Amino acid sequence: MKYLSFIRHSEQYRDTPPPPAMMEAMGQLIERFTREGALVDTGGLAPSRDGFRMRLRGGELSTIDGPFTETKELIGGWAILRADSREEILRLTTEFLDLHRRHWPGFEAECEVRPIEFLMSDAHVAK
Repeated sequence: MKYLSFIRHSEQYRDTPPPPAMMEAMGQLIERFTREGALVDTGGLAPSRDGFRMRLRGGELSTIDGPFTETKELIGGWAILRADSREEILRLTTEFLDLHRRHWPGFEAECEVRPIEFLMSDAHVAK
């Protein structure tokens, strides 16, 4: 099964780059997860000042440009992971967050993990 994992954290962490030891450890983790077949794809997101939100409410569309200063936590990055069980996806997520705990003192975040029911690229649309 594939899972979408995304990490939420304060945008304040964008003001200071991660410690070099953190980046080195993350590179090794990504390499290992890829080799094991657990990592399908991953990426980090630019600061909210470079983005926008589009909202549909009451039948109307509106656009809000970043930065999103009213938001306490933003999605900072994401990964599509492959795991055969809940225990396996918990292990992968634990390794990812534990790496932050060990190499980036004071960093606080939350990782949300959800099963992917289908990918649009896999959907068959009748024409």
